[in-house]
Amino acid sequence: MGTPDFAVSTLKKLIESEHEVIAVVTQPDRPRGRGREVTPSPVKQLATDSGIAVLQPEKAKSPEFIESFKKLAPDITIVVAFGQILKKEVLDTPKHFSMNLHSSLLPKYRGAAPINWAIINGETETGVTTMKMDEGMDTGDILLSRVVPIWDSDNSQTLHDTLKEKGASLVMETLKMLEDGTLTPLAQDASKASLAPKLKKGDGLILWEKSARSIRDHVRGLEPWPGAFSFLEQKRIRVCQAELGESEPNDLPGTIARISDHSIEVGTGGGRLLITHLQAEGKKRMDVKSFLAGHKLESGQTFISQTQLQS
Repeated sequence: MGTPDFAVSTLKKLIESEHEVIAVVTQPDRPRGRGREVTPSPVKQLATDSGIAVLQPEKAKSPEFIESFKKLAPDITIVVAFGQILKKEVLDTPKHFSMNLHSSLLPKYRGAAPINWAIINGETETGVTTMKMDEGMDTGDILLSRVVPIWDSDNSQTLHDTLKEKGASLVMETLKMLEDGTLTPLAQDASKASLAPKLKKGDGLILWEKSARSIRDHVRGLEPWPGAFSFLEQKRIRVCQAELGESEPNDLPGTIARISDHSIEVGTGGGRLLITHLQAEGKKRMDVKSFLAGHKLESGQTFISQTQLQS
């Protein structure tokens, strides 16, 4: 059971293994892309190409879906970013259990956006976890977990790509241990739990009073979606990539201190943020040199938040 690209690597490994994938459950076809053309999910595309039966319930809690699912009588259900809450009746259908692959080291970062929040919060490592599903939000017993480093060069897309491959391998390892009888579920320590709620576009607003490091991690964690942004001369500017620089005595939060072909240096609450790639509204992402060819910027101009703009 899965929907986005993150789940494709796991399905691919299952198809290539000695296991039999009897069916795939994924979200209904949705409008996607700039043209809003109705398109099947990445998981459905792979399943269809591989000749695997596909179920696409609008609501996985509907009696019709539950009845169809029970008839499949699976030995195990593997859930990877499916996108719907599953009822106990569905979770209890498999002979063994329902397994979920989660992109964090549970119990940290339970929820919809663990990859983003790990970067936003400046973590230097995260990981993948397989767990035995229960009715809670990522609260089930841990089966296996693997630590994955977060590099300064990572953003949410690059970390996503690393974790989807590590996660697919972990699923296969978990299945092997289940077959061998060596799998030992471990209850989560709820006292160490943290949440990773779904992101909204408004979460991208940059607060320049924060430190340069905090803002840089904010940019990394929200790239490519929903994107970190600020306002300059009443125009929305998306900050796509940034580095850290040393502050100087007269720096002010949000104020441009220096401009070069490499970066736009902006004061923060601690250190300078060196913006190296940015995007004007309605335009493509550009490096600073390309951006400056079409936009006049000067030292002393100030990036402001939407709240300041409205006041």
